[in-house]
Amino acid sequence: MSFSKKEFLDYTVSRISPCANDGALEVAAGTCACGRALAPRVGTMTCLDITPAMLETGKRNAEQENLRNMVFVKGNAEELPFLDASFDIALSRLAFHHFPDIKRPFAEMVRVLRPGGKLALIDMEAAKEELRAREDGIEAMRDPAHVRNLSGEELTALFTAHGLCVKLYEKTEIPVSLNSWLELTKTPAPVRERIKDLLRAELGGGEKTGFAPYWKGSEIFFRQRWILILGIKPL
Repeated sequence: MSFSKKEFLDYTVSRISPCANDGALEVAAGTCACGRALAPRVGTMTCLDITPAMLETGKRNAEQENLRNMVFVKGNAEELPFLDASFDIALSRLAFHHFPDIKRPFAEMVRVLRPGGKLALIDMEAAKEELRAREDGIEAMRDPAHVRNLSGEELTALFTAHGLCVKLYEKTEIPVSLNSWLELTKTPAPVRERIKDLLRAELGGGEKTGFAPYWKGSEIFFRQRWILILGIKPL
């Protein structure tokens, strides 16, 4: 399967299959893109992030979209400020590659999830083992907050360790414009050029980066490999 980012948001919501009275939580929500996509389908949508400016952007966008059932909370993913068993759905999108310790935020998501509740995790799949360090190095050049992309096995192990039943495991390719990707993080011009040089070198037959770039007209693109895992907390 191959989607645009917007199409994948809508697809994710359909796969979660929420109920109208569900209480949902998005962890490390950023500007709450996933939460805003889910909000029309649930009773209450709570978005948590540690950065107030990101939440403010999410809040403004929600107001423009006339979403009235959203709550915005500043908080740490490793210490969620919610009681046990508070939500029917817990999800996180493109955040776990930022966490030095992936076990703590995942355990917190499980803790605040009601028995029988759904936990959805979406993140980028790591490159093949021999290219992982190089891929992560380029990711960190572009975004210093990047820690490490994870393999499907590493992500699935989180669910297994907490006794969640995995109901869905899917991989999807998302086409990404290199220029747009670099602009999103306001990467400084010298770093942009260094990253572009590395991908151009690969396109010319040089060392592989883990990005597998390709030309689309006169612009460089690559495909991110997104993993969607949906698990159910035991009753």
